[in-house]
Amino acid sequence: MTDVRKLTRRLRVLEAITDSALRELDLDKLFEVLLRQVQELFEVDTVTVLLADSGGGQLVARATAGLEEEVLQGVRVPIGSGFAGTVARRREPLQIDHVDASTVVNPLLWERGLKVMLGVPMVTDGELIGVLHVGSTTSRRFTDEEVDLLQLAGDRLAMAAHMHRSRAELTAAALLQDSLLPGRLPTAPEWEFAARYVPGAGSDVGGDWYDAFELPGDRIGVVIGDVVGSGLSAAVVMGRLRSALRAYALEFDDPAVVLGKLDRKASHFEANTMATVAYAVIHPASARVDLALAGHLPPLLAAAGAAPRFVEAPVDPPVGRDLAVSGRRGTTVELPPGALLAFYTDGLVERRESDLDTGLERLRVAVEPTDAETACIRIMATLIGNQAAADDIALLVVRRRPAAVEG
Repeated sequence: MTDVRKLTRRLRVLEAITDSALRELDLDKLFEVLLRQVQELFEVDTVTVLLADSGGGQLVARATAGLEEEVLQGVRVPIGSGFAGTVARRREPLQIDHVDASTVVNPLLWERGLKVMLGVPMVTDGELIGVLHVGSTTSRRFTDEEVDLLQLAGDRLAMAAHMHRSRAELTAAALLQDSLLPGRLPTAPEWEFAARYVPGAGSDVGGDWYDAFELPGDRIGVVIGDVVGSGLSAAVVMGRLRSALRAYALEFDDPAVVLGKLDRKASHFEANTMATVAYAVIHPASARVDLALAGHLPPLLAAAGAAPRFVEAPVDPPVGRDLAVSGRRGTTVELPPGALLAFYTDGLVERRESDLDTGLERLRVAVEPTDAETACIRIMATLIGNQAAADDIALLVVRRRPAAVEG
């Protein structure tokens, strides 16, 4: 290839991948446009993009020019196996000059008649996004120049796929989290409930949640929790824990037992997951509240004639991370008329510029034994005000109404 032709091809590739019009396209259309251009510029028969799946163990055919069956059939290639899997594992370009069962996993490639292939990794910010590969039915040797140019195209596709995935995951996480917050809080003649959820100012949605639901025997369950991590994965785990806790709450009366069951489930099925959870069961008839804490900050109790205080309850380890703690403990709190309990996640009280104790004290002095909605308003105004919190915030206030005054 002459120097002039090399320069012309490089300019055409650079022009293709830097075209500002591509920014206006959705991911599928961008793949379609760029893969067709790569097919033409490199004079190849097939161009394919395989993206790493959410588990990071396989590549999934996502887009192609010239080998549509690969996408239609949902081809998957284990990372580390075959041609594309080796490119992904090594994270460096690879060229092969024979295509058969000894070099590739997917039989569609040799059935298509490919004789040579070149693949490059798609990596952004150190994260493997996928693999871009081209194939030709004519024997040839891809030059170093072509390898570099294909890598440039792979880098452009990796950035687009990463941005699309990040936006999609953020949207999905926000929708999932919003859908899992209770549509309504329980109603009881002598009890009030109020809640707040505010996403953090960061780019990722967290795993904070609150829940309140009616239980058999005229009891009420109250939950607040925080999954370690952020983004879609944390939101998905949060949803699973929420559903599992609700199920266990129907089977077992003791909050400590419920958290023990939840811990066992999380440790077995949710690998590398950890969450703090506070679960309480309210007995309206007796004004008794049974409470268990799994690594979570204790609720704040405010009653007339006494200074607000944090409930003295044993704090057992969080759920998950293969802890499977046995013999979880709980405590019982008596709520006098007019008293309230405020449950919260750490985003409400933690700030980078101050320690946790300072935040907890700010919360303590902000809480008064008033109606639940007013208490929420005062807490959020005092601790948040006009400053966005970096972390998600969940707040749930439960109040026993004052005794009626006889006239």
